[in-house]
Amino acid sequence: MSQLLENTINYWPIVAQVLSVPQTKADYQRTVTLLDELVDLVGDDESHSLTSLMDTLSLLVESYENEHYPITDVSAKEVLQSIMQEHGLQESDFPEIGDQQKVLGILNGEQQLNTQQIRALSERFHVSQMVFS
Repeated sequence: MSQLLENTINYWPIVAQVLSVPQTKADYQRTVTLLDELVDLVGDDESHSLTSLMDTLSLLVESYENEHYPITDVSAKEVLQSIMQEHGLQESDFPEIGDQQKVLGILNGEQQLNTQQIRALSERFHVSQMVFS
Protein backbone atom coordinates (compact mmCIF):
# COMPACT_ATOMS: atom_id res chain seq x y z
CA MET A 1 0.00 0.00 0.00
CA SER A 2 1.36 3.43 -0.93
CA GLN A 3 2.14 6.01 1.71
CA LEU A 4 -0.37 8.35 0.13
CA LEU A 5 -3.18 5.81 0.45
CA GLU A 6 -2.13 4.96 3.99
CA ASN A 7 -2.24 8.64 4.98
CA THR A 8 -5.60 9.04 3.28
CA ILE A 9 -7.03 6.08 5.20
CA ASN A 10 -5.74 7.48 8.48
CA TYR A 11 -7.17 10.95 7.90
CA TRP A 12 -10.33 9.99 6.02
CA PRO A 13 -12.74 10.21 8.99
CA ILE A 14 -11.84 13.90 9.30
CA VAL A 15 -11.50 14.65 5.57
CA ALA A 16 -14.77 12.87 4.74
CA GLN A 17 -16.65 15.53 6.72
CA VAL A 18 -15.52 18.03 4.07
CA LEU A 19 -15.10 16.02 0.88
CA SER A 20 -18.01 13.60 0.81
CA VAL A 21 -20.71 13.87 -1.82
CA PRO A 22 -23.78 15.46 -0.18
CA GLN A 23 -26.56 12.89 0.18
CA THR A 24 -29.06 14.91 2.21
CA LYS A 25 -30.15 18.53 2.36
CA ALA A 26 -28.20 18.89 5.63
CA ASP A 27 -25.05 17.54 3.91
CA TYR A 28 -25.62 19.98 1.06
CA GLN A 29 -26.10 22.93 3.43
CA ARG A 30 -22.92 21.99 5.31
CA THR A 31 -20.97 21.86 2.05
CA VAL A 32 -22.37 25.20 0.88
CA THR A 33 -21.46 26.78 4.22
CA LEU A 34 -17.91 25.46 3.96
CA LEU A 35 -17.67 26.68 0.38
CA ASP A 36 -18.90 30.15 1.39
CA GLU A 37 -16.27 30.29 4.15
CA LEU A 38 -13.58 29.27 1.68
CA VAL A 39 -14.70 31.87 -0.84
CA ASP A 40 -14.39 34.53 1.86
CA LEU A 41 -10.94 33.25 2.78
CA VAL A 42 -9.52 32.60 -0.70
CA GLY A 43 -11.27 35.35 -2.65
CA ASP A 44 -9.90 35.75 -6.18
CA ASP A 45 -6.41 34.50 -5.29
CA GLU A 46 -6.02 31.61 -7.74
CA SER A 47 -2.60 30.82 -6.28
CA HIS A 48 -4.03 30.31 -2.77
CA SER A 49 -3.27 26.86 -1.38
CA LEU A 50 -6.98 26.18 -0.78
CA THR A 51 -8.17 27.07 -4.29
CA SER A 52 -8.33 23.40 -5.32
CA LEU A 53 -10.41 22.60 -2.23
CA MET A 54 -12.78 25.42 -3.16
CA ASP A 55 -13.01 24.03 -6.71
CA THR A 56 -13.72 20.53 -5.38
CA LEU A 57 -16.45 21.73 -3.04
CA SER A 58 -17.97 23.70 -5.92
CA LEU A 59 -18.18 20.50 -7.95
CA LEU A 60 -19.82 18.65 -5.05
CA VAL A 61 -22.39 21.43 -4.65
CA GLU A 62 -23.00 21.53 -8.40
CA SER A 63 -23.49 17.77 -8.50
CA TYR A 64 -26.08 17.87 -5.71
CA GLU A 65 -27.88 20.81 -7.32
CA ASN A 66 -27.98 19.14 -10.72
CA GLU A 67 -29.57 16.07 -9.18
CA HIS A 68 -31.98 17.74 -6.77
CA TYR A 69 -32.65 21.10 -8.39
CA PRO A 70 -32.41 20.60 -12.14
CA ILE A 71 -32.22 23.80 -14.06
CA THR A 72 -35.10 24.43 -16.38
CA ASP A 73 -34.55 26.29 -19.60
CA VAL A 74 -34.37 29.95 -18.66
CA SER A 75 -32.68 32.77 -20.46
CA ALA A 76 -29.51 34.48 -19.24
CA LYS A 77 -31.71 37.56 -18.80
CA GLU A 78 -33.96 35.69 -16.35
CA VAL A 79 -30.98 34.27 -14.48
CA LEU A 80 -29.44 37.73 -14.18
CA GLN A 81 -32.75 39.18 -12.95
CA SER A 82 -33.02 36.42 -10.36
CA ILE A 83 -29.46 36.98 -9.14
CA MET A 84 -30.09 40.69 -8.88
CA GLN A 85 -33.20 40.12 -6.80
CA GLU A 86 -31.62 37.46 -4.60
CA HIS A 87 -28.51 39.52 -3.85
CA GLY A 88 -30.08 42.99 -3.89
CA LEU A 89 -27.93 44.08 -6.84
CA GLN A 90 -28.38 46.92 -9.31
CA GLU A 91 -27.39 47.19 -12.97
CA SER A 92 -24.21 48.98 -11.90
CA ASP A 93 -23.09 46.03 -9.72
CA PHE A 94 -21.83 43.84 -12.57
CA PRO A 95 -18.31 44.87 -13.60
CA GLU A 96 -17.99 41.39 -15.15
CA ILE A 97 -20.50 42.44 -17.80
CA GLY A 98 -19.55 46.06 -18.30
CA ASP A 99 -21.19 49.38 -17.67
CA GLN A 100 -24.81 49.90 -16.67
CA GLN A 101 -25.92 50.31 -20.29
CA LYS A 102 -24.46 46.93 -21.24
CA VAL A 103 -26.28 45.26 -18.33
CA LEU A 104 -29.52 46.99 -19.30
CA GLY A 105 -29.05 45.77 -22.87
CA ILE A 106 -28.87 42.19 -21.61
CA LEU A 107 -31.83 42.65 -19.26
CA ASN A 108 -33.87 44.10 -22.14
CA GLY A 109 -32.94 41.18 -24.40
CA GLU A 110 -31.07 43.44 -26.81
CA GLN A 111 -27.65 41.85 -26.15
CA GLN A 112 -26.30 38.43 -25.19
CA LEU A 113 -23.67 37.55 -22.62
CA ASN A 114 -20.34 36.64 -24.20
CA THR A 115 -18.10 33.77 -23.12
CA GLN A 116 -15.86 35.94 -20.95
CA GLN A 117 -18.83 37.50 -19.15
CA ILE A 118 -20.39 34.07 -18.57
CA ARG A 119 -17.14 32.71 -17.13
CA ALA A 120 -16.75 35.71 -14.81
CA LEU A 121 -20.36 35.54 -13.57
CA SER A 122 -20.05 31.80 -13.04
CA GLU A 123 -16.96 32.29 -10.90
CA ARG A 124 -18.45 35.19 -8.95
CA PHE A 125 -21.69 33.40 -8.08
CA HIS A 126 -20.21 29.87 -7.93
CA VAL A 127 -22.56 28.35 -10.44
CA SER A 128 -22.04 26.37 -13.60
CA GLN A 129 -21.42 28.38 -16.76
CA MET A 130 -24.37 26.47 -18.21
CA VAL A 131 -26.68 28.59 -16.04
CA PHE A 132 -25.93 31.59 -18.26
CA SER A 133 -25.82 29.77 -21.60
